[in-house]
Amino acid sequence: MAHNLNFNEATHSYSFFSVKERAWHGLGKIVDQYPTSAQAIQFAGLDYHVEKRPLFTYDTENHTGDPDTDILIPEIEVPNYFATIRTDTEQVLGVVGKDYEVVQNVNAFEFFDAIVGGGEGILYETAGALGKGERIFITAKLPGYIRVGKDDFIEKYLFLTTSHDGFGSITAAFTPVRIVCNNTLNAAMRNHSVGIKIRHTASANDRLKQAHTLMGISNRMADEMQEIFNHWSTVRITDKEVKKLIQVAMVPNKEVLNNLMAGKTDELSTTYTNMVDKVYEYAMSSPTQQMETTAGTLFGAYNSVTGYFQNVRNYRDGEAKFKSITEGTAKQRAQTAFDLCLDFSKHLNDNFLQFN
Repeated sequence: MAHNLNFNEATHSYSFFSVKERAWHGLGKIVDQYPTSAQAIQFAGLDYHVEKRPLFTYDTENHTGDPDTDILIPEIEVPNYFATIRTDTEQVLGVVGKDYEVVQNVNAFEFFDAIVGGGEGILYETAGALGKGERIFITAKLPGYIRVGKDDFIEKYLFLTTSHDGFGSITAAFTPVRIVCNNTLNAAMRNHSVGIKIRHTASANDRLKQAHTLMGISNRMADEMQEIFNHWSTVRITDKEVKKLIQVAMVPNKEVLNNLMAGKTDELSTTYTNMVDKVYEYAMSSPTQQMETTAGTLFGAYNSVTGYFQNVRNYRDGEAKFKSITEGTAKQRAQTAFDLCLDFSKHLNDNFLQFN
């Protein structure tokens, strides 16, 4: 299945909405205007309630082994474990412990609303539910931009996901997106967290109310990114150095890195070298790489790696692309490129990547 969006049998609709642009899967509701949180919940089909209910097993004392005559009555309660139930469909979403606190979908939107006060200024772009409704996600645009140079703007987004199945924390994170080419810049700054994780405990809703924590992270990240990217846009880098940076950023393992650093190019796989060539081609030829902030600059070198994964690489489907960019290979390669660019900007051509 190329997507895992929840399909509501009662309404015959997919639990997803997007503003203006249709998503990769082509499903769900498309709206022209940014909705309020209350509207977004309805548009995305997230207006359902989840309950914790006791678990039972069967008393088999009178079990004869004949399925036609045996009547098993659920008489034995399973201690300390509960089922999470979606009340509109009566579907079991997961099994959780006694300390698990259900965080309703509306609470997730209230968390975002609290960030900028009553929802004013925050723009909900997408939201939806996966599977039977056990996991939801929200993306929202924050006011303002990260500005690089005169004409290169980076939008500021928050992404939140939470589940009702007992797996994973409530996770909210800051992520920037370049308007000019829609690249997700997963720059997880060194020694900094870009988001927060909240466990589904009895205090989860109280902690959700502490939205200023994430807003503080977002403001700090935006300020630091703006400073770093503007500096990188003034740092010149040669085409040869760009190629070296791409080669190192794209290595899949230590063996490839060792061969690369030792100059054993004949031992590099065709898959790896072709991928490097495609990233380099994007770096040299994409219109977004010919801007004042990107042409021949360190910022352009970094953007070539993130741009390749966002705009060039082929994926099995849209879900695979989403996972790669948010938590998989694309994010890891972008982080490596970010770290390499930091090192380059600090040492400025001083013995940078010593290999031929």
